[in-house]
Amino acid sequence: MNAFDSGFAWSAFALNLAVAAGAAFAVLLVTFAVALRVRMHRIVDIAWGLAFAAIAVASYGMSAGYGDDGRRLLVTLLTVVWGLRLAGYLARRGRGHGEDPRYERLLGKAPGNRTWYAFRIVYLVQGVLVWLVSLPVQAAVYETGPMSVLAWLGTAVWLLGLTFETVGDHQLARFKADPANRGRLMDYGLWAWTRHPNYFGDFCVWWGIFLIVCDAPAAAAATVIGPLVMSFLLIGGSGKALLERHMAERPGYAAYRAGTSGFFPRPPRGPREERGPRRDDGGGRGPDGQSGHSG
Repeated sequence: MNAFDSGFAWSAFALNLAVAAGAAFAVLLVTFAVALRVRMHRIVDIAWGLAFAAIAVASYGMSAGYGDDGRRLLVTLLTVVWGLRLAGYLARRGRGHGEDPRYERLLGKAPGNRTWYAFRIVYLVQGVLVWLVSLPVQAAVYETGPMSVLAWLGTAVWLLGLTFETVGDHQLARFKADPANRGRLMDYGLWAWTRHPNYFGDFCVWWGIFLIVCDAPAAAAATVIGPLVMSFLLIGGSGKALLERHMAERPGYAAYRAGTSGFFPRPPRGPREERGPRRDDGGGRGPDGQSGHSG
C-alpha cells in the first residue's frame, strides 16, 4: 500500500460519510421547506451548489487533526468557491421567473401526492447525487501526505474548469441580455468551441478535485465513482444528452451541431456564416443545476 494510504484515517472517513450525508440533506430539507412556502421547486437548483459547499465545510471540520492542513484547506476552498458561484449565478438567473417547466412536467406525472413525489424524486435524489459526487472532497481532507505534482495538476484542471464555466455563463448571459439577439442561438466565444462550455467546465472541476485525492491510490479508487457520476450526469444524463434532444428540431441547430464540438473544446469547423442562423428559446438548467442553451 502507498505510504499515504497507510496513514489514511479510514474510520474517521467512514464517520465523515454519515456527517456529509446529513449536511447535504439538511440543505435540501431547508430548500424543500422554502419551496413549499413560495410554491416553486426551481429553487432546488440553487441548493445543488450550496449542498456541495456544506459537505466541504463539514468535512473540513471533521478532518481536523487527521489530514494535511494545506490539502484540507485547498480542497475545501475549491469546492466552496465552485458551489457558491454556481448557486449565486442560478439565483440571479432565476429571479423574477416562475416555476421551471421541467418541474411542472415532472410533477404532472406524480402518482398521488405531488408534494411528497417532489420530495422523493427531486430532493432525495439530488441529495444522494451530491453525496456521491463529493466523495473525493470527503477523502482528500483525510490524506496525511504533502501535496504532490499530481495534486497541483488537479488544482490547475479545476481552475480551467471554473474558467470555462464562469466565462461560458457570462457570455451566454450577456448575449441574452441584448434584445437584438432574441430568437438567436449563442454561437461565438467559448460556445463556438464547444456546445456546452459550462458542462465541460464542471467536468474539469470534478476531475481536478479527484486528482487531488490521487496521492492516496486506495482512497482514489474508493472515491472515483464521484467524478464518474458527474461525468454521466453532464454527458449522458440530465445535461448534454437531455438538452440536445430538446434542441434537435430547432432551426439551424443541426448546422451548429455539425460545426461545433459536442463537449471537449476544439476550433469550430467552417466559417461562422456557413453554420447558418440559429435560434434559442431562452436558456435553462438541468435537474442537476447545470446550464445549457435551453431547458
